[in-house]
Amino acid sequence: MIKVAMTGVYVDDVPKAHAFSTDVLGFETRAHLDLGGGTLFVTVGAAGGAQPDLQLLLEPGAGPIAEPYRRALYEAGIPAIVFSVDDVAAEYERPRGLGVRFTHEPQEQGPVIAAVLDDTVGNLVQLAQPQG
Repeated sequence: MIKVAMTGVYVDDVPKAHAFSTDVLGFETRAHLDLGGGTLFVTVGAAGGAQPDLQLLLEPGAGPIAEPYRRALYEAGIPAIVFSVDDVAAEYERPRGLGVRFTHEPQEQGPVIAAVLDDTVGNLVQLAQPQG
C-alpha cells in the first residue's frame, strides 16, 4: 500500500510559517533542522497523535519555479492547501480572534463547508468540514 508521508507548501518565510502553523493553526513540530547556510528543514503535523505518519514541509518559496506558482495561486484566490476540520465555524472564529484575515467566511461548497484564510506567508489556506 502507498500512502502520503509528506507534502509541502511553499512559504515566504520558514520561521514565520512555522510559528503560524503551530501558534495559530495548532499543528505540532515534527522536524526542525538547521541544514546550515540559513536553510531550515521544518515539518509540522496534526497535534495529539492524529495522522502520525503525515507531515507538512514548510518549503522556502523563493525561486524561479515556486514564486510564480505561489503568486498565481494567490492572485487567482486558489488555496495552496486544504485542511480538514471537525468544526469550521469554531476554526473560523478562533484564528479571527487572533487577527487572521479570511478571504471568505464559512460557506457551503458542495460536500463541505469551507472558509479560506491568508497564512501571512504568501498562501491562501482552505479549512473544510465535511457535511453529513
